[in-house]
Amino acid sequence: MKYIIEIATPDFATTRSAVEGGADRIELCANLAEGGTTPSRGHLVKCRESFNVQLYPIIRPRGGDFLYSKDEFGIMAQDIEFCKEIGCDGIVVGMLNIDGTIDMIRTGDLVEQAYPLSVTFHRAFDRCLDPYAALDELIEIGCERILTSGQQRTAPEGVDLISELNRIAGDRIIIMPGSGVRKENIKMLNPRDKIIAQLSSGDDDEANMDIDLPDETVDNYHGELNFRDLNRSDYEPSTDDLLDMFDEDYPEDYD
Repeated sequence: MKYIIEIATPDFATTRSAVEGGADRIELCANLAEGGTTPSRGHLVKCRESFNVQLYPIIRPRGGDFLYSKDEFGIMAQDIEFCKEIGCDGIVVGMLNIDGTIDMIRTGDLVEQAYPLSVTFHRAFDRCLDPYAALDELIEIGCERILTSGQQRTAPEGVDLISELNRIAGDRIIIMPGSGVRKENIKMLNPRDKIIAQLSSGDDDEANMDIDLPDETVDNYHGELNFRDLNRSDYEPSTDDLLDMFDEDYPEDYD
């Protein structure tokens, strides 16, 4: 089995711990409690100068909905240009229209501007009125992957839609299940269909995480694992082995 470990990190210290622990890719996010917003330029520069791993900053000027004003869109465009200038590897975006459809024009503009950086469309997808139409639209405008819980609270609850999206998508785009993905349920998310999984550490249920996936998963399964909620001031990894980091219990007072 082959998989990429991605960790969403809210600050430099957490990013350093993640890289030292063996992360392959970092999703740089400020304000994780709000679902992630674009980090400061100083944060982005320091991480790019310091770490030789893939960096995917989220491009999101604020928390809340995914309906952005002209001014906010301008901010997003500037942030993407800056990410390109400093050598980031990809970006994470999501824009909708008020009727629950993908904002094709402006999302397409951002994808085009970001090139050659790859683009992940985040869980704004789960707010779309018609996920099948949204899938085709995101393929058309050139997104590399879609992060989704199958329009349910967790990916296991949305497994039917996730599987169907994966079947329809084929090799045209990556469908990445996210929210509530655990080693105990990853096989039900159809590794035979090469679904790429996003695992989260404590965003929905238990915080103590073990990501040692079952040996019986098929050989061509390619998992992209994403961990969140590492922004604990009193938490430091006790080992350089990232897989062991999550064998430790969270502090009792961590909410």
